[in-house]
Amino acid sequence: MRDKAQRRTGKILAITAICAAVAAGGIGVATAPSWLDRAPESEAGSPQRSEVGLASAVVKAVELGITPLDGAREVNPAVGPSVKAVNGTVRDVVLAPAAGGTPVKGTVSEDGSTWSTLEPLKFNTKYSYSFTVVDGAGRETKKTQTFTTVSTPNEADASVYPQDGSVIGSGQPIEINFSEPVLNKAAMEKIVKISVSSKQKVAWRWYSDQKVRIRPEKFWASGTKVTVDMPLFGKDFGNGMIGNGNFKVSFTTGPQRVAVVDDTTKTMKVYFDGQLVRTAPVTLGSPDWLSPTGYAVIMEQERYSKFNAGSIGLKPGDKGYYPPLTVEHANRLTNSGVYVHQALPSAYRAVGVSNVSHGCVGLLPADAAWFFNNMKPGDLVQVLNTGAPVVEPLEGFGDWNIPWASYAQR
Repeated sequence: MRDKAQRRTGKILAITAICAAVAAGGIGVATAPSWLDRAPESEAGSPQRSEVGLASAVVKAVELGITPLDGAREVNPAVGPSVKAVNGTVRDVVLAPAAGGTPVKGTVSEDGSTWSTLEPLKFNTKYSYSFTVVDGAGRETKKTQTFTTVSTPNEADASVYPQDGSVIGSGQPIEINFSEPVLNKAAMEKIVKISVSSKQKVAWRWYSDQKVRIRPEKFWASGTKVTVDMPLFGKDFGNGMIGNGNFKVSFTTGPQRVAVVDDTTKTMKVYFDGQLVRTAPVTLGSPDWLSPTGYAVIMEQERYSKFNAGSIGLKPGDKGYYPPLTVEHANRLTNSGVYVHQALPSAYRAVGVSNVSHGCVGLLPADAAWFFNNMKPGDLVQVLNTGAPVVEPLEGFGDWNIPWASYAQR
């Protein structure tokens, strides 16, 4: 027992001696404890760092969010590039066409952490993207990246009829033809804004992924201004096809002009805003070439128009064939060649009496001239009682032959 007590006492004396040496300025602190990998750093002499250690402060690592990614292709030019630094700031950002050109305008956030563009980019262009990132210790890192915007084959656009600034008949539906298929039609209907001064509601009918027509329940009211606003720049049509521009078209409608042709009476009655303004005798399609019924819209007008029986499938020797000829005061109603026009001299005696045409509505010279001068593209012709089917929608603008309740369709 005594030996153990003596050994314990000896250890205590040894530790006391070491402590005394330290207190007296001895070498006890010159050697780091064996459990340290390295000596503690000096607060005054060590720079700030990102990794954990003793004495010097830790600087949080900068996290970068960069769009587009380096080397990205088919980048939507409407999706503005940006650089965001978390735990740091960005500066000296230059975004410009790689082949040279004016840098894209941009702005830096108030705290200096984010740079973003202020203007859209160009299609089919390679851009160089350089910037400097600064961390909390003031250390700078410079970066350069590149990306390429949507190439020409992936651009998409659209055309609208009627044309901008036109005055058109009150029966003219709006037609939009998209250069590429629209996969999300509901989304496109929300993108495109239709403004109607008469407050008439409109419905959309998609005839394909690229063609749509829009009309109100009844003919456009007289003097209606219609605006079609199409902000398509950067919009995805589907399959990576991106809209390359914004379009706006406005047109105004004239009076509601409707010509009602009745095969039973062989007459045409023309109404302007519901008022009868002219009555004329007509000749219609013969039994072999019945005039189509229902509503048709005047598509175009020609003072003189060349007619060719070959356009309706006839050749010399066929029943009903006629050599090429020119007709006057021609108003096209269908793509297949149904017109309102001045009857040929050989048919004058049939006007108001019998039907001798190949489906067209024939008028005497004075009535034909009046019709040509007073009716306009977009005005309506309604044919009754011929026994033929109605004009198909895509045979011209036969949209008015579709009941309103079933017109809207995707």
